[in-house]
Amino acid sequence: MLDGRTRRILTLWFPRLASDRVLRARAVEGPFALVLREGNTDRLHCLNAAAEGQGLARGMALSEARAFCPTLQTAPADPAREAQFLETLRRWATRYCPWVGLDGEDGLVLDITGSDHLWGGEEPMMAEMIARLERARITARLGLADTRGAAWALAHFAPGRAAPGARLSALGKLPVAALRLPHETVTGLQRLGLREIGDLTRTPRAPLVRRFGAGLMARLDQALGDLPEQVSPVADPPHYGTRLTLPEPIGQQADVMAGIERLLDRLCAKLKENEVGARVLCLTLRRVDQASQEVELRLATPLSDPSRIAALFARGIEDIDAGFGIDQMRLAATQVEALPARQIGTIATERRDRLGDLITRIGLRIGLENVQRYLPADSHIPERSFLIAPAAFTDPEGNWHQPHPRPLRLFPPEPLMSDAPDPPRRFRWRRQSLSAERIEGPERLTPEWWFDDPNWRRGMRDYWRVETGQGLRLWMFHTPQDPGWYVEGVFA
Repeated sequence: MLDGRTRRILTLWFPRLASDRVLRARAVEGPFALVLREGNTDRLHCLNAAAEGQGLARGMALSEARAFCPTLQTAPADPAREAQFLETLRRWATRYCPWVGLDGEDGLVLDITGSDHLWGGEEPMMAEMIARLERARITARLGLADTRGAAWALAHFAPGRAAPGARLSALGKLPVAALRLPHETVTGLQRLGLREIGDLTRTPRAPLVRRFGAGLMARLDQALGDLPEQVSPVADPPHYGTRLTLPEPIGQQADVMAGIERLLDRLCAKLKENEVGARVLCLTLRRVDQASQEVELRLATPLSDPSRIAALFARGIEDIDAGFGIDQMRLAATQVEALPARQIGTIATERRDRLGDLITRIGLRIGLENVQRYLPADSHIPERSFLIAPAAFTDPEGNWHQPHPRPLRLFPPEPLMSDAPDPPRRFRWRRQSLSAERIEGPERLTPEWWFDDPNWRRGMRDYWRVETGQGLRLWMFHTPQDPGWYVEGVFA
């Protein structure tokens, strides 16, 4: 039995975290690697055991790796998914102890002091971890010691358990890279003949500090326990939910709205405290017959104002079947976004709030994805100078900057019966006989060579604004390479 004052730190290292995540869902035979683009080069990000057996290594250029191993199979890396996977493993590790933190991008650190007896001791606990991870097809290496630095060194260079108090004996034969030192420092120490941690402990400290800085000795002291190192667990995200149990069942819409207002007061107070706003809320109504009904409210903008949210809930509860009565209400914000404090009371703020509420009300009827807005795009080609995106999930990107007027309506080019280089004075368009009274132009636009657009294969275009005697203002263009006139838009 360990003394209660002795800390025991366990490090879990997942050397193939990213590739294990992908291969768990889709097994691959033979060499496999995830590829991450760095600058203009695709490099190997994480490899399976078969790829490492072929002599491939992390950071190698993909073209070089294929020269060594033509049968290499690859897939794009997803650092965000990898971080989520590691967070899932962190939550799983809390079954062994409550003090679990992240150790870089591919490891976990656990303070198991006083919790190993629940598993029959340290060795049975480690064996149980390894067995579970192997069943889940996750490669892991474990290190257990008195300090975080020593546990990290064992996990990465000599997986296993160091007896309590046996720090130097467990680390003495390990390479200096086990102290979590920069590559340049490791190379410099090796050139001096200091290849093992034991060599550092037998060398005067002052010359090493002058040459390599105080960080070298700090890492050594952390590993040996002479300098404390904190193990900080990751805090669980706040839960945005509140519940109301009613003494008597209710069924009228006004009573349900009153309950929602009470729930929103508590929920929004917590949202404001954490400077976030709700984007999706879920209201669960439990009836006395134990049946439940849910009302989901999706907001166009993050909100933490209870009065505005309550008004938007009114339509959602119109179709609620209260049965013999509702005796419990639960409201939770299932999706939140950052909503820092801002100046209120200006005209611009009021307009933005009204627009967001309007989009939400329309979205309740037809879906938020179907309420769309136009956004400017970086292109001088008329039909590619804008984007259409859902208004609830995008922000207006300032004013539209067009050096020349653009028509209100665009449509596919419609040919005219004329091939003269100058705009025709009389022409027929859409079964109308038109005469040009005022002509402005030309404005020459050239194709974007990086796009293969079939509508622009004729080459450059000369655009003209033509005002007809019949009241139409047309946007016409002429193609000099393949002479012809077309109408592409109409001004208001």
